[in-house]
This record gives sequence, C-alpha cells and structure tokens, in this order.
Amino acid sequence: MKGTQLGEFEELVLLTIALLYDDAYSVAVVEELGQRLERPMSLGAVHRTMQRLEEKGLVNSRFGESTAERGGRRKRLFTVTAAGEQVLQEARRIRNDLWADIPKAAFGGGVA
Repeated sequence: MKGTQLGEFEELVLLTIALLYDDAYSVAVVEELGQRLERPMSLGAVHRTMQRLEEKGLVNSRFGESTAERGGRRKRLFTVTAAGEQVLQEARRIRNDLWADIPKAAFGGGVA
C-alpha cells in the first residue's frame, strides 16, 4: 500500500489503539504506551501521530460522550480501520519472516 508505510512509533501507537479498542483516546494511549515501554510519553507526539494515522486512513475518530471529569468536554476516540489492520498484519508478517530467517549463529548461538 503506497503511502501507508509505518514508522516504529506509528506502529506502536496503532497497536495501542487496537489494544484499547473502544477506549482509545490520546491520554489513554499515552498512559498505556508509557507503562509498556517503561518511559514517559509526550502527549503532543502521540496526538500528532494519531492524527497522521487518521490522515493515512489507518484509524477513524469520533467524539464520545461529554463527561463531568473532563469539564464537559468529549473525548476523541480512535479505532483501527480495515486498512490499519492490513498494515499491521503486513508489518507483523515481515517481522516474523525476518526473525525466522536469522541464522542461529547471528546471535552467538552457533559453533565457530
């Protein structure tokens, strides 16, 4: 798919959106990624990445209900599109093929 190549961070954000499914909004993605990667995440970087993924057609967004905890503001919720799933499946296939083809000796497991 032309124009849908994913950078590493885009892939991680897209996977996190899929993981969070119906509760994927910027703050939740930042918290989940920060916890899993064990490092702080920038809300701005995640938000821009989510917007870029939407521009590529890999996610859709919609506004959820307003909540008192957010001062009446609505969350912008993201979901992975069929194209987003296809891109993730292809990235996984490529990674798995590469891992499977690495010779044991490449990581010091072979006999010299």
